[in-house]
Amino acid sequence: MSIAGPLRSSKRAPIPIDARAADHLRYIRETMERAGEFTAVPGWGGIAMGFSALAAAAIAARQATPRAWLATWLIEALVAVAIAAPAAAHKAHRANLPLLSGPGRKFLLSFAPPILVGALLTLVLFRAGNLAALPGIWLLLYGTAIVTGGAFSVRIVPVMGFCLMALGAAALFTPANWGDAFMAVGFGALQIGFGGWIARRYGG
Repeated sequence: MSIAGPLRSSKRAPIPIDARAADHLRYIRETMERAGEFTAVPGWGGIAMGFSALAAAAIAARQATPRAWLATWLIEALVAVAIAAPAAAHKAHRANLPLLSGPGRKFLLSFAPPILVGALLTLVLFRAGNLAALPGIWLLLYGTAIVTGGAFSVRIVPVMGFCLMALGAAALFTPANWGDAFMAVGFGALQIGFGGWIARRYGG
């Protein structure tokens, strides 16, 4: 008569605690990173802003006086704000994201200072009669605003900012009559290209 050996347990070996803890920590870290990103940067709004900038560049290039040229671009700045603000608010609402708190507030607080500096320099350079430097300065400071604000957004946003900064730096060392072309590329073509990327990859 044979004696049965010990029954084998059907249970799997327990997963080490340290492995489970690492998985939990990784999940928490990824969740916090996503929660810390401002993803309401408007892609479709950026495309619309780009097309309005292309139109502004064409109109500005035909102006006979520096004052009319400056007025054209200041009107375009107001148009861009009128496009971007509701587009960002709509995207944030659709994604159930707070626009003026958390990452959204950090984005705006980081974005605003370079824009305010640009407004002040615009006034100073206009009074000094040196409008030739404005395209490069505007592109540089707008790019800086995108980079600093983009630190709290998805990775493609700071890349766009660095491209704008490079374009602005180049504009400072080229003939003054190239300014509208540089702004058409920066505020127009780049904005359209990156806006399309954001719209496709990040929900509009």
